[in-house]
Amino acid sequence: MASWALSKPGDDKKGGILASISNYPIVLKGREAAGEAATAAKKLLFSTGKAAWIAGTTFLVLVVPLIIEMDREQQLNELELQQASLLGSPAAPAPPAPK
Repeated sequence: MASWALSKPGDDKKGGILASISNYPIVLKGREAAGEAATAAKKLLFSTGKAAWIAGTTFLVLVVPLIIEMDREQQLNELELQQASLLGSPAAPAPPAPK
């Protein structure tokens, strides 16, 4: 019986071709690289999650109250315009936006 081209001299034939292939240095380096890539991806995932939590919390604490206050002021302005139109006085023009 002819020997396989992939088997190295001195390998025992107990595991077959799969066992002999899995012992090659290129396969071992590939496994090591895959393990390192998985570790890096896990660290990136955790740090991304932390950054997302920080950004979300900051948004809730700083931006949401600002949005609510702006909405309240807009409603108040609309109410004043409505009352002015009901009372018959001309509505005061809105001041120009600052540049």
